[in-house]
Amino acid sequence: MLLGAGICAAHASDLIAEMALAIEIGATLEDVALTIHSHPTYSEAWHEAALAGLGSPLHIVK
Repeated sequence: MLLGAGICAAHASDLIAEMALAIEIGATLEDVALTIHSHPTYSEAWHEAALAGLGSPLHIVK
């Protein structure tokens, strides 16, 4: 379960709503990773972070 989120960037107000909802509904990293995030958008960062947290990032070189 996600316990918190923080953002310090341009468009932060657009991005924090997704994490606030995820926290409210008790979503896990798997839930966020399985949610479709359109490309190219800023919200893809949450998708990538969830994948990285699960050890399988898409766009980050290991």
